[in-house]
Amino acid sequence: MAAGLYTFTIEQGATYQSEITWKNAANTAVNLTGYTARMQIRSEQTGSGTLYQTLNTSASIANTGICLSGSAGTNPLSSGSIAITITATDTAALNFGTDDMAYYDLEMTSGTTVTRLLQGKVKLSKQVTI
Repeated sequence: MAAGLYTFTIEQGATYQSEITWKNAANTAVNLTGYTARMQIRSEQTGSGTLYQTLNTSASIANTGICLSGSAGTNPLSSGSIAITITATDTAALNFGTDDMAYYDLEMTSGTTVTRLLQGKVKLSKQVTI
C-alpha cells in the first residue's frame, strides 16, 4: 500500500493537534498494539534536508509526539486512532524560510515491518503576536 498524501498547516506559536484513523483495505481499523510511530518534518524530501521537528510515539497528548490512543489519549489501541501533537513552544520555534513549506512522512513500525502511512507537505502559517 502506498503512503497516503496529505498537506497540513501548522499555526506557528499555537498547539497543533490532528487525529487520523488507520484502516486496512477492508475499511477496518488497524489494531496498533505493538506499533511505534515516528515522523520528521524537513526542508526537503530527502534525509539530508534541514530537520525542523522529530516526533516519536508518546504516551501523552500533552507533549510533542504521536499518541496511539487518539487525541484524547483514551481510545483503545484497537481503534486505529493516531494523534499528532506539536506543542505551542515547539511550533513557535518552526521557521521554514521564505516559502513557508516543508515535507514530512509518518512511519508506523511493528517488529521489523515499517509502513509509511502518510507523506506530504507542511505549510507554516507565521505567527504575528509573540
